[in-house]
Amino acid sequence: MQQFSPPNALRRDPRLDVLRGLALVMIFINHVPGNIYEHLTSRNFGFSDAAEGFVLMSGIACGLAYSGRFRTDGFLSAALRMWRRARKLYLVHLLIIGQAIALLGLGISLFDTFDLAFRVNFLAIAEKPLEAILGVAMLGHQLAYFNILPLYVVLMMLGAGYVMIGLRSIPTMIGIAIAVWVLAGTFRLNLPNYPGNGGWFFNPLAWQLLFAVGIAGGIAARQGRPLVPYSPWLFGVAIAYLLFSLVWTRQALGPLPGSEYVPFYVGSFDKSYLPLPRLLHILAVAYVLINLNWVMNASRSVFAHPLAVMGRSSLPVFAVGSVLALALQLYKDIIHTGPLADGALLGMALVVQYWVARLSLGNSMPAPVATTAAAR
Repeated sequence: MQQFSPPNALRRDPRLDVLRGLALVMIFINHVPGNIYEHLTSRNFGFSDAAEGFVLMSGIACGLAYSGRFRTDGFLSAALRMWRRARKLYLVHLLIIGQAIALLGLGISLFDTFDLAFRVNFLAIAEKPLEAILGVAMLGHQLAYFNILPLYVVLMMLGAGYVMIGLRSIPTMIGIAIAVWVLAGTFRLNLPNYPGNGGWFFNPLAWQLLFAVGIAGGIAARQGRPLVPYSPWLFGVAIAYLLFSLVWTRQALGPLPGSEYVPFYVGSFDKSYLPLPRLLHILAVAYVLINLNWVMNASRSVFAHPLAVMGRSSLPVFAVGSVLALALQLYKDIIHTGPLADGALLGMALVVQYWVARLSLGNSMPAPVATTAAAR
């Protein structure tokens, strides 16, 4: 059994990059609804999906990348690094939203693709352009399939405080995150949409708990220890829960038994508030994967290299993938495609994302296969 190993200048745990790359691939496929390949993604085999995995791993990467800075550079300098990252995420979000608006406007003008515009929440921009543009700038108006980066912006802003607290006491940090999650679920707290009604699809006040757990894992890994040590009993419980979730999801059995007697964020599957069944599922997935030797071996293989490249350059890959996914949705609305054409289109788009990742990494691109010494 293996845990995430502590990073240093010469060593990087390949599992984080490979699994992030895999999550990006599944998110991209799911963002082109109506293709048969989306039935193969993780959301069909349990309560959580690739979005939960991506947020958890982003938290781990945050803990690994920034916790050392807080010790050596002090809070303000390290926090500014995180907030500059949040600013970059915000600017990338505005860039791809602009491209999405252009694509949707083109589709409506030339092909009357109003159904797609309605599905992705574009009509508010057409009906109330001034209010909607302000809403986009404030992150309050979000297009469907383009709402992960706004969540990540907020989480990176909050993350500086969590890293600082976690370096002093991980239980305190997770306790605060749980308290915020409970308050958000109990009182239906969320950031507001504007100019529309309701709140964010990915509610940051709920999803911050998963990000905080990831930060805790990253801090622990940097210190050379597991966040949760291996236990045969706990490993067995995690496997049992994953099997239960698999059966429940595949059989489409509906609400969990007794869910009507507990708060909705404890017994439902409402994605916005990250309810307990989804949270426990992704944590069980993570616990099982980091304790399986074959996952490490597979992550070091040449076959996993493309995923590692994409996972290490996750922001450019996600940004390009989001725009390509919308373009494919537009294409599928105009020209109804079958499984073979869908497979070819998705494959070509993934190749584009891989090369975007390679170009963005430059000389820092990971080696395709670990050396024998590094694999021991």
